[in-house]
This record gives sequence, C-alpha cells and structure tokens, in this order.
Amino acid sequence: MSKRVLVVDDEKLIVKGIMLSLSSDGYVVDCAYDGEEAVRMFDENKYDIILLDLMLPKIDGLGVCEAIRAKSEVPIIMLTAKGDDDDKIKGLDCGADDYITKPFNISEVKARMKAIFRRTDKEGKKAEEEIISYADFKLDITQRRVFIGNKEYNLTAKEFELLELLVKNRNKVYGRDSLLKLVWGENYPGDVRTVDVHIRRLREKIEDNPGEPKFVHTKWGMGYYFNVE
Repeated sequence: MSKRVLVVDDEKLIVKGIMLSLSSDGYVVDCAYDGEEAVRMFDENKYDIILLDLMLPKIDGLGVCEAIRAKSEVPIIMLTAKGDDDDKIKGLDCGADDYITKPFNISEVKARMKAIFRRTDKEGKKAEEEIISYADFKLDITQRRVFIGNKEYNLTAKEFELLELLVKNRNKVYGRDSLLKLVWGENYPGDVRTVDVHIRRLREKIEDNPGEPKFVHTKWGMGYYFNVE
C-alpha cells in the first residue's frame, strides 16, 4: 500500500516540486498551504508522514506540530528556511522527529523519509511480542508502547528509539555522539544537542511527577544510561 504524505508549505513552487517527485516514487501526496488547512486535513485523513514548513500563515509550523502531537505520533519532518540552531531545537521540542534546512535537495528529503519508515514501519512483518519490564516500568517493543504502572506514555518515534536503545543496554553509558549515530544515523547533519533535547523530553514525559522513579540518568557528564532509581 502506498504511503500517504501531507506536505505543508506556503511556497507553492516548493510544494509542487516535492509533490511531483514523491508522486513519481509512488507516494500519495496531499498539500496544504497554511497552518489551519494543515490541521483540518490531518483531522480528516490518515497520514504516514508529514513534511511541515516552519513559517506558515494563520498557524505557524510549531503550532501545527503541537496540535498534531496532541492527537498523534505520526512522524513529522520540519522544513525550514531558518538555519539557526535555536529554531531547529524549537522544532524538536514541539515534537518533530527530524528537520531539513532550505534550500534542500529532494533526494535528501526522500532519504530521510525512508530512514524513518525503515524504523517505524511494521506492516507486513511478523514480530514476536517483546516486552522488557523493570519494577513498574514496561517497554512493549512490538507495539512501541511505554507504561509505568497502569499509565501509558505517548512517545515520538525518535523518543521511543532512544529509550529502547538505553533500556536494552541497561546501565551502559552512551556518549551523546554515540547516541546520535546509533539513533539518527551516521550521516545525520545535526549536533549532539539533538540528543539532549530528546532526553529532556523523555524525562518530562516519563518522570513528570515528584517522587516517581527516575529512569534515564547522566553519568558525570559522560553520557546517558538507563536504570531504575
């Protein structure tokens, strides 16, 4: 079955170019030209991935990302003309899985999409149920779900992959460079602050109440590891 993509950008020439290229590769592509239209289309359809511009009329890309993240963990790649690191971090903070700075090569966009699909697409594959538990913490790798006690925590694709790596290698300390390569890939152009942003979001989600167990730890500034405190 063809993957369905929502492309959101107010620059119609860019949208047309992306749409033609993706369509030629067999993707089903819908287009939106402002933030309100993007949110409406998302509510009315099911998408496998979203390419989302940061600078949009009516509702900006950050607002659209937050609105979608309140309902879904669908992969989101931010497309932004802003090369400032703070803008990239804001995009990751609001729930984006990846970002690409304009001007970009469409081949890079498609390569990033395929990398996300390779990690998240379970369709047509038989997988044995795999669950890792520590005390009240449970990681369901097959269903990509996280529980503490009876409460489920919704994670983005990258957050889950990061947590899965740490959980499977309990007490092993990973430096930021190692985590960036293992989770985002050898050729990922971002820096180690991407890791810090995702670790912070993980902590905010799964360690959000005082007195709850701590799971992701920092060791003397060397890196991160998983254990139940």
